[in-house]
Amino acid sequence: MITSIQFLLENIRKHVTLTGEDEQKLAEACQTRTVKRKQFFLQEGEVQRYLVFVVDGCLRSYSVDENGFEHILQFAPPGWWISDMRSMLEQSPASLNIDAVDDSEIILISIPELDRLYKEIPTFDRFFRILSERSIATHQHRLIDSLSLTAKERYTSFCRQYPSLITCLPQKYVASYIGITPEFLSKMLKEPIKK
Repeated sequence: MITSIQFLLENIRKHVTLTGEDEQKLAEACQTRTVKRKQFFLQEGEVQRYLVFVVDGCLRSYSVDENGFEHILQFAPPGWWISDMRSMLEQSPASLNIDAVDDSEIILISIPELDRLYKEIPTFDRFFRILSERSIATHQHRLIDSLSLTAKERYTSFCRQYPSLITCLPQKYVASYIGITPEFLSKMLKEPIKK
């Protein structure tokens, strides 16, 4: 059976090669935690003190507007990282909430440990540069999609990005992510496909 740390290392090996000593340093810097369904990992106003890697389950990050509507920014299924980046980088109050969609197992790396790993393991620093570049590209693409695509096209894009989640997420979460109401999503999905 694969351990949480082995799963993390396999994820990292897809992008960079770490030495055995580097992998040991990384493993020692990690903490594992279980987050129950609907339990918050981070709430708006708190400071993000850990970088989070999802081993099992699913987390989501979102904001809540003045009318109480949730706006989901990201889902993090197994193998994904999640954080309120501004809060983490500036150690300032978070503008996002992060909670568990399902019972989840996560790995945490504290910000001081992360900084130490960057200095001691240059390849680890390179790994996060790769992830950051891909994240920026993904967020730019999503912004363009939200400005230029129809609701149906945004739904199709969501299905491509999160194929493992489309059947297990509540429709209200999918609707929030693509920027429509759950009622509109339900109506849209009932419409026959035009040929």
